[in-house]
Amino acid sequence: MSSPAAPEVHSRPMTKPRPGVLRKLAQRPLALIGLVIVVLVVAGALLAPWLTKFGPDEQMFDGLTLSGEPLPPNATFWLGTDLLGRDLFTRILYGARTSLIIGIVANGIALLIGTLVGVVAGYYRGWLGSVLMRFTDLMMAFPALLLAICLAAVFQPSLWIVALVIALVNWVQTARVMFTQTSSLAEREFIDAERTIGASSARILFMHILPHLIPTIIVWGTLGISTTVLLEATLSYLGIGVQPPTPSWGNIIFENQTYFQAAPWLVFFPGIAILALALAFNLIGDALRDILDPTQRGRS
Repeated sequence: MSSPAAPEVHSRPMTKPRPGVLRKLAQRPLALIGLVIVVLVVAGALLAPWLTKFGPDEQMFDGLTLSGEPLPPNATFWLGTDLLGRDLFTRILYGARTSLIIGIVANGIALLIGTLVGVVAGYYRGWLGSVLMRFTDLMMAFPALLLAICLAAVFQPSLWIVALVIALVNWVQTARVMFTQTSSLAEREFIDAERTIGASSARILFMHILPHLIPTIIVWGTLGISTTVLLEATLSYLGIGVQPPTPSWGNIIFENQTYFQAAPWLVFFPGIAILALALAFNLIGDALRDILDPTQRGRS
C-alpha cells in the first residue's frame, strides 16, 4: 500500500472541520463504493446471528455429498460448504468480526503509539527526539511481515495477541509521518508566539500541534485498517494468527487450500472478502486525503 501524502501545514489557526466531508465523500464514485462495501461488511458482522440460521462451527450432515465432499453454492448454502460440512457464508460473516475487531484495535494502538512517538520527537527534538527516531528507523529496517511472524510465534496466538503484534509492527510509519508534521509545525511563527507569551508545552501540544494533525491521523488511520486486515489474514493463514475454531478469513483459506481444485469456492469467497475490505478502506482513505488536505480546499 502506498503511503499517503501528508497534508501541507499552514500557519493560520486551525479551523473546525467542514460539515460537508461526508457529503463530499459520497460524491466521489470510488469512495462511495468503498463506503458501501464497509457498511455491508460491518452490517454482516453485527447481524450475523440473524442473517444465517447456522452456527460458525456447526457441522451439518446435509452439508456434504454422499461421498463426503463439500457442497457447491446452492439455495440452502449460499456460498457452499467446507470440508467439515459447515456453511461457508456463515463462517465468512463471523470471520468479518475477527478482521474488523483486529483492524480497529490494532490500528488504534498503532496510531496512538506512532502519534505519541512522532509528536514528542518532533516537538522536543534534542537527545530525546534523536533517540526516539533512531529507534523508529531501526524498527523500519525490519520487514513488517517478518517481524510480525517472529512476534506472533513467540506468544500464544489469540485474537488480542494478534491485534497487539500487528500494532507493534505498524506504528513506525505513523511515527515518521507525525515527526515530519510536528517538526514543521514547531518552526511556525504562531508556535514561536505562543512560546514568547509563556505558553506551556502541554498547551502548545494539545491546543495547536495536535489539532493540525487531526486530518493526517484520520487519513492514516483509515488507510492503516487495510494493512491490518491483510496482515491478520496472512498471520492466520500461516497458522500463527487467530486459531480455529474462531473463524478468520485467513484460517478459512488455510483449512481449505488443499481442496482448492475440487472446490474452488472454499478459497475464492474468503479471498474476495479480504481483497474487498482492504480495497474499500484504501478507497475511502484516498478520498479523505484529498478532501482533508488543505491544498485541496476550495477546489472540489
